[in-house]
Amino acid sequence: MEENNNLIRIYTGSEITVNLLKDELEKLGISSIIQNDFNSSVTAGFATGTRYSVDLFIKEHDVNKAKPIIKGFFQINK
Repeated sequence: MEENNNLIRIYTGSEITVNLLKDELEKLGISSIIQNDFNSSVTAGFATGTRYSVDLFIKEHDVNKAKPIIKGFFQINK
């Protein structure tokens, strides 16, 4: 059986919040990928996006496992 490795964006926000959420997901073995277009564009010599447009992606097959972590993270960090 093939594993679904499609990436799903689960959150967009500040770099600090994205990194904190990434850490919580990794504690339960859910790997994630951060995409920061703002930093990438500045490094390339032009600016696009905003500092608060950092995206966090996980594999589609991890979405159901991640939902309670995400919900709890944002209830605690209100």
